[in-house]
Amino acid sequence: MEIIHEYAKVRSDFGRQCLFSDRHVEMLVDIPPNPKLALQFVLKTTRDLGVQGCFEMSEHEVNTDRFEHENQGINHLEGGWPKDINSLEMEQTIRFKKKVEKDEIYMNSVLVLGELIAQCVGQNNAVDIYQEYFKNEQLLDELQEVPSIEIVNKYRDRSKVKRSVTCFSWQPGGGAKLAAAYSCLDSQKFTADMSADSYIWDMMSPNYPQAVLQATSQLVCLTYKPRDLNTLVSGCRNGQIMLWDARAGHQATGVSPLEESHTDPVYKTMWLESDEAFSASTDGQILWWDVRHLSKPIERLILDIKRKDDLDNALGAISLGYTATSPNMFLVGTEQGAVLSCKRAAEIPTERIICTYDGHHGPVYALQKNPFFPQNFLTVGDWGARIWSDEIKETAIVWTKHQNANLTDACWSPVRPSVFVTVNMDGWLDIWDILFKQNDPTISFKVREEPLCTVQVHEAGSKVACGSQLGVISLMKISSGLCTEQNNEQDLLSEILEREAKREKVLKAQRGGDEGETDDQTLKELILKPEYDFYNLLDSEQRRKQWDSRQRHYK
Repeated sequence: MEIIHEYAKVRSDFGRQCLFSDRHVEMLVDIPPNPKLALQFVLKTTRDLGVQGCFEMSEHEVNTDRFEHENQGINHLEGGWPKDINSLEMEQTIRFKKKVEKDEIYMNSVLVLGELIAQCVGQNNAVDIYQEYFKNEQLLDELQEVPSIEIVNKYRDRSKVKRSVTCFSWQPGGGAKLAAAYSCLDSQKFTADMSADSYIWDMMSPNYPQAVLQATSQLVCLTYKPRDLNTLVSGCRNGQIMLWDARAGHQATGVSPLEESHTDPVYKTMWLESDEAFSASTDGQILWWDVRHLSKPIERLILDIKRKDDLDNALGAISLGYTATSPNMFLVGTEQGAVLSCKRAAEIPTERIICTYDGHHGPVYALQKNPFFPQNFLTVGDWGARIWSDEIKETAIVWTKHQNANLTDACWSPVRPSVFVTVNMDGWLDIWDILFKQNDPTISFKVREEPLCTVQVHEAGSKVACGSQLGVISLMKISSGLCTEQNNEQDLLSEILEREAKREKVLKAQRGGDEGETDDQTLKELILKPEYDFYNLLDSEQRRKQWDSRQRHYK
């Protein structure tokens, strides 16, 4: 063992050495007890004290960071052709197909496979493998289910300065993608350095958008093209129209010139059956566009109710209603509260505005035709929602009672004709079923603390998406009873709408008769009649008091 370090100390520094030895017990001091000191003794009061014999614990919460993942796809091209055949050349492919069809091996293979396919087709025709045996029982259980809503996912605006979600569009064909437009329409809060990006979200990926639409100006509205999974048309805050292809990257594939576009924000865009779309803006114009050539609008309609095409007197448009069943007819909701019924192809240009519905006291924020009954449409403005009929212009046939907060958007359910959804400024989402009750919503759900701006129901009817003022999209799942059509629901709703329309017609006829009678009376009689009734009431009250005083006097 090796000595590493040695400590040394002088013996004198240790002090006196202690010597110990064994010896007997020896008493050094004996102090006897003093009785006087016992009188000073104070007995202490007993006290119970509880002691917890366990360790002190503390509760802590930890929120881990989300793992962000990206979806990547592969585009498979047509393959299997020989190297000397170009699949893009139609003549070469047709020539090669004819050559293969004459081959004996190909013909024998087709004959063998044909027998197997014929056997499978015969089995499918003999037995209906998709037959539902317990359809009625399942529907009964769904109808008895209590209506419910639950939040499935949330999608947040990725920009630092939060913007409002102003428009939604679900991917057609029941797709799982949701395109959302983000913009700030408040001029006092808008700044030039705000982000102009909008996003396309996948329902299963709330952390990162699947595609980013990088526009030159903030998008106020956007709409998927029917039966096209990748093409969208959008309206911008500066009035331009943009065409997007989700496969072409982040930039727009077509942009309208600023001098040929709207002069105010474009609040609504809708597709026609072909490659045409039309847009509405608060500048008082409806513009039709050929999306293949956005250099100039193909048609223009000025919303002047005096039919003089005066842009200074035009009403600002903020909502549109259109269905493919009536391609020439459409509805326009204005910021003045009126709803205009318009016709695109009119013999005289001044007759393109057919009539006006006296809508709301404020802007008509939402306007949509019923997908099952196109002659009836839904509007939202001020504090309530109203259902109209094309035949009655003076008033709505069904309306909700005034809510505590302003309604901001509404839409019909695509699977149930009697159900529609509304959102308001207090952050509540209401689902209405007018077959069940009309005065109150079937279910109300508090989604956010901030105001909700827009709402859209998925084509399957089971999911609802709503956007808030702070850029948060909430995806909710509703109970099956609210998204499953009931037996004879269309017939029952048709009877209700027809009954309410007839009632309004009868009331209109009675009001017309009363007006005819009052025209025969003089204005002086109309003014004196309330005064005469008032004084008669005072005289009768005075006589009654005099009679009561006399009865008390005689007693």
